[in-house]
This record gives sequence, structure tokens and C-alpha cells, in this order.
Amino acid sequence: MSIHAATPLHIKRALLSVLSLIMILSPQAAHAAELDGAGLAFPWALPFLGILLSIALFPLLAHHFWERHQGKIAAFWAALIIIPLFALHDAGTAVAALGHAMILEYIPFILLLLALYTVAGGIVLRGNLHGSPAVNTGLLATGTALASFTGTTGAAMVMIRPLLRANDDRKRNAHVVIFFIFLVANIGGSLTPLGDPPLFLGFLRGVDFFWTTEHLLSETLFLSAVLLGLFFVLDTVIYRRDGHSKPDPTPDRLPLKLSGRLNIVLLGVIIGAILLSASTELGTVHILGVDAEIENILRDLVMVAVTLVSLAVTPKGDRHANTFSWDPIKEVAKLFAGIFITIIPVLAMLKAGGAGLFAPIVALVTDASGDASNPAYFWLTGGLSAFLDNAPTYLVFFELAGGNPQILMNEGAMTLTAISAGAVFMGALTYIGNAPNFMIYSMARRARVRMPGFFGYMLWSCTILLPLFVILTFVFYM
Repeated sequence: MSIHAATPLHIKRALLSVLSLIMILSPQAAHAAELDGAGLAFPWALPFLGILLSIALFPLLAHHFWERHQGKIAAFWAALIIIPLFALHDAGTAVAALGHAMILEYIPFILLLLALYTVAGGIVLRGNLHGSPAVNTGLLATGTALASFTGTTGAAMVMIRPLLRANDDRKRNAHVVIFFIFLVANIGGSLTPLGDPPLFLGFLRGVDFFWTTEHLLSETLFLSAVLLGLFFVLDTVIYRRDGHSKPDPTPDRLPLKLSGRLNIVLLGVIIGAILLSASTELGTVHILGVDAEIENILRDLVMVAVTLVSLAVTPKGDRHANTFSWDPIKEVAKLFAGIFITIIPVLAMLKAGGAGLFAPIVALVTDASGDASNPAYFWLTGGLSAFLDNAPTYLVFFELAGGNPQILMNEGAMTLTAISAGAVFMGALTYIGNAPNFMIYSMARRARVRMPGFFGYMLWSCTILLPLFVILTFVFYM
């Protein structure tokens, strides 16, 4: 299969558009100033609230309209930020703000997701497992263990399809996917910088690679054990009441067999590129008002190359067996482009600290004596990560805690642990808390799983996870 035949036209066009935009706009932002969050008022946050409410309400109230026009809706909210940025600020500041969001955050973010999604879509566990409570618990445990080494996106994309096939003859199976989001797409990625983007950003800022393994191990084991045990009990009750529906959409025909081993090698290439980009310094280039590190640009090019190679070497039959579709990654790309743009002023206001609109929130992270309030760091980082992107939210609170990795890893270890745990764990509270959440939701819906809507999912997550987070607070962060 040729690369030309396998590569969707929209990917080629997107890459060409990005390169053209860089060439056209980068000279205009040579002397850009940073967006001052202290001077921004509440209306700047309204587009971000608007896109969040759109994601929450449109699928419930106007499902077909949302399916057809979600890209336009995201573009509308983004335009409400872009137009005022250029109208009320100088061009250099506006271009730099957008450049920082898109060049340094969104493009690396979506290219990594694209590479992981494409590669994982070429790894096939053939045959059919029966979705019994024991099998489902085993699949969840396996995905949770993989997430810290292949990333939450990689582990989720490899494990979700076998899980969906195993349970496609269950009358009720949405709870299986919900716990999968809790464990594989979030909590399992807490032990290394490869697991979740916030921890990777901390690694780039100077946090030791195995620091999170040491300091988040107890919390991760506690949450994983409790959730797996709770899931087994719940799934057993539902299984005994419902049993299986017949006929099975994916009956047993072949023994279990793993295909797509070359894609496993490509997963290693992705991990290697991330590690190399963090351990080398090749200088910077000025693009759209921001200084982009050359090693990170090369890393992103590796993600593109891995995507193309995976498409070229993976037989069509393997992707067909995985019911591979570009729709989930396209949906995530469109919606998160809007989120990354509308979040620009919100993050600027947070970074302004006590001088910004969110000064009352910033004041909560210190106690009466002026010391860091670790429970507040845990809950504020986590609460905002559930609705904002958890990677930039992590950075905001990392900076609020002082921003010095050597101090935070030693005297401030409890504070950094609270920030890290909040960003990773509480990303599970909503579909938009972590990018794999929404991809899994989209894939499950296309597999005819009756997934709850935005608020329905939050009812599940808040009921199950919030009590566990309260226990974590008293045991680990007080």
C-alpha cells in the first residue's frame, strides 16, 4: 500500500496550510509582546465557556446538527478570540499569542495524538474475547499498566478495540468504557513523563524522569486497585442480570493473535523521539512570534513520518479488523483547535496571578502563614484540568509554586506531587479533561455503545472518583 493512497487528503492539506501560515506570518511577529492577563476582563473567558457548553449540550439537544457542524461551531468560538485579539492588541502580540498556542502547544499535541492513533490503529489483537467480569478487569488492568510506557493515548488506542469487541454482545456495556477512561486514559499514565502530557512538560522543565514514578506510585496503586475492584463487583452484578445478547456481532472464529508488530516498533520510535527531544539542545527558530526549539520541531516531524510509515506498512486488513476510521481524530483535532485558541486569555488571566481576574483562585493555593496549601494545589490543578487542557494547567500551577524544579523536587516535593496528581487524575472527570477521553467516547459511540452525554458522564465520574480524591487528600496531601 503506497503512502499516497493511504494518506487522507485532509492531513496533507492541514500540513501544507500550517507551513504556509508560518512562512507568511512569522516576519510580522519579530518583536511581539506577551499577552497581559492582568488587563483582561471576564468577557474574554466567555468563548471558552461557550465551546465547553457546546460540547456538553449540543450532543444532547441537537445531536445531528452537532455531528454535521461541530467544526464550524468550534471555529465560531475561536473567531470570538482571534478577531478581538487583532482588533484590540497590536499585530505582534496577537500573532505571538496565537503562535504560542498553535506552534508550541496544539501542533505538537495533535501530531503526537495522530501518530499514536495511527500506529495503535495498526496493532490488532485478532480473535474475540468474551466480556466477562474477569476478562474485562484483566483488559483494564493491562491497559492501566501500559499507559505509563506507551502514553495514555497509545494504551487507549491499542486496548479499546479488543475491549469493545469483547463486550459488543453485552446488553449494557457503557460502564466498561467509562472505567476504561478512568484507568487507561488517565490514572494509568501517572508514573512516567511518557504517560501524560502534563508530566512530560514537567520533565522538559527539569523534573527527573523517575521522580513521578517514586512520588506518585502509592496514589496510583491505591486508585487503580480500588477502581479495578469496584469495577469487578459492578460488572459482575450487571453481567449476572443481563448476560449476553445473541448473536454475537464478533463470534469466535480464530484464536487470539497479535498482528501489526511493525507498529509496535513505531511506538518505540515515538517514545525515542520524545526522549531525544528532551535531552538535546539544537537551538531555536523564530516562528509566529515565539521561539520554537529545533529539537521539538524535529520531534514533530518524526511524528508525521511515523504516521506516514505506519500507513504505508500496515495491511488494509489490519486496519479493517480494527474498524479504523479517521473520524475520532478529526473530531478531536477540530474541537481541541477551538479549545487551544479560546483558552489563550483564560491562561493569561491565570498567569497574572493576584493581578488578574482569577486572583481569588490564586489566593487559595497559600495558607494563612503564606506557605503552599497542598490540598488546594491538588484540587485547583485537578478541577481546572477537568475542563481546561491539563498540560497548560499543570504549567500554570508549576509556575505558581515557584517554577524551580530542584526546589519543587526536594523541599516542595509534596506540592509538586499534588500538582502532578491533580493534573493527571482529575483529567478523568470530564470527556475533555484529557484528549484520549474524547477519542474513546467517539469510538465507543461509533461502535454503538450507548455512552452517556457530557453531564451523564460527569455523574458517573463525580460519584465514583470524587470520594476517592477526598481520601487521597487526607492520606497524602494534608
